[in-house]
Amino acid sequence: MSSTVELTKENFDRTVSENEFILIDFWADWCGPCKQFAPVYEKAAQDNPDLLFAKVDTEAQPELAQAFGIQSIPTLMIVRDQVAVFAQPGALPGPVLEDLIGQARGLDMEEVRRSVAAQQAKEEQGGGAGDQAGGTV
Repeated sequence: MSSTVELTKENFDRTVSENEFILIDFWADWCGPCKQFAPVYEKAAQDNPDLLFAKVDTEAQPELAQAFGIQSIPTLMIVRDQVAVFAQPGALPGPVLEDLIGQARGLDMEEVRRSVAAQQAKEEQGGGAGDQAGGTV
């Protein structure tokens, strides 16, 4: 029936490391917008069988929700090559979700990794202190 995978703290790391492109829906059963988004998410999963669509029940998996700083649900996260490339709360309409999937498919992951590394280096230097050094690697 469902074409999505339920993520738990026990299977999360393995699932992310074994799949290069994952969409994750953080949701809860009591959440009205989550229930509205669910069929849109399921349809996208059926329309994109080459991608892994996963769900995290924030009530059953509070550690995962906390680890990712989820403060509002539903929140959609897209992970490519173990890098979160998108995270945003809100129930998305189908065409917007399909557009996001297309954009995520088109990302140059080498460029994303360079950008992430540059941001991490900047943070390690104490935030904005490295801004005056000039240029990026």
